[in-house]
Amino acid sequence: MLRSILKVLLITGVWVGAALSAPMLASAETVTVHKTPWCGCCSKWVKHLQDNGFDVEVHEHDDLTPIREAAGVPQRLASCHTGKVKGYALEGHVPAAEILRLLKERPAARGLSVPGMPMGSPGMETPYTPDTYDVILFTEDGQSAYATYVGAQRVDEIKDASDSKAD
Repeated sequence: MLRSILKVLLITGVWVGAALSAPMLASAETVTVHKTPWCGCCSKWVKHLQDNGFDVEVHEHDDLTPIREAAGVPQRLASCHTGKVKGYALEGHVPAAEILRLLKERPAARGLSVPGMPMGSPGMETPYTPDTYDVILFTEDGQSAYATYVGAQRVDEIKDASDSKAD
């Protein structure tokens, strides 16, 4: 009798566990990342995405120019790696928070870019003073600042933190 009860509890626990974990697995978005084999900061950006709940598929190429061109990334917004998620291009060290925001808002755009390789951006962490940089939203017709960061922090988050200290 005790064995039967334990068996039912075990089976029920497995089904409940599977049901609870299914939504989490289903909510993970897959980012396809194209990078060169020799770039270490690209691998760190991939880890940043994984740490923030993204599934990541990596493809290595010697030349990313054709990948960028196919994704519609303007040359002036180029960086060291190119990603794709849900039809959007991701160029450079775009913070995961901005990718999540992009996927939530679904603007009419080609994608996001962090041009160059700003120190302190995801994958470019530094013990020194981080750079201030913009996350650029780009469309067929132009571009605009989507967010501004100092290292890993959005500028509005820094302002909000300093405002609350003043109170």
